[in-house]
Amino acid sequence: MVRLTKEQKDFYAKNGFIKLSNIYSNEDMDRLSKEYDDLFTRKNIDDMEAAWKGNDMKKQANFINYSVKSLHNLQMHSSIFTEFITNQNMLEALEDIMGTPNILLHHTKAHLKPPENGAPYLMHQDYHYFPFKNDSMVAVFIHLDDTTPENGGLAVYPGSHLLGPQEDVGVIEKGESYHYLDQKKFPLEKATPISAKKGEIVVFSYLLIHGSYLNLSERTRRMLLVQLMSADDEPLKDVHKSPCQGLVLRGKNVTREGAMAKRFVA
Repeated sequence: MVRLTKEQKDFYAKNGFIKLSNIYSNEDMDRLSKEYDDLFTRKNIDDMEAAWKGNDMKKQANFINYSVKSLHNLQMHSSIFTEFITNQNMLEALEDIMGTPNILLHHTKAHLKPPENGAPYLMHQDYHYFPFKNDSMVAVFIHLDDTTPENGGLAVYPGSHLLGPQEDVGVIEKGESYHYLDQKKFPLEKATPISAKKGEIVVFSYLLIHGSYLNLSERTRRMLLVQLMSADDEPLKDVHKSPCQGLVLRGKNVTREGAMAKRFVA
């Protein structure tokens, strides 16, 4: 059982994120790592490019030929990924963080930053991709490798979730939307870096301003992300649908009249 202490709950409430190191075992992570590598090997890597576009990205990446490979909906590829998103240690911790026993899946994805030219992500809020009425949405960032700023690790503005939604100044290029904030107001260089060991997770609010660094090191940076919401929350826009969205991971779907229930419950 993994329950948060009062100090941990207070830290999350103040900062909008928390790093936890006692969720998955070393054996769990070895299994996940093997399956992750196998999945990326099976797929056509040329179809996985997910680096953001636009002039702001080019400036941040110093105009190098940056890249990040991405896969979504990992639970549709292997039962091992399903095991990880239904892990009871993770969900018990999330119950304390989210303040609800009723937790639904929104989506999953994996990012692989290659060495030497791994793409950064500009400072942004996930809110702009899928806004919710009660802002219950959180992300669980699972590190598959030891991660530092040097190999493209996460960076955050602690406490920025308390500011609420900030102005979206992102771009639309070739039909793809890239949502990010004013980089002069929230530069990546002034963010707080988060280093983590393999197996550690970072849970953060979708209102937290966050991004990640270039990977110019000789080490690959692999991650798996799970996005979740409270069962009694409702989307403000009918966007970002994905397989298994609305799946009850913990507790019950208590709001049959809610927008999520209308989308997924017959």
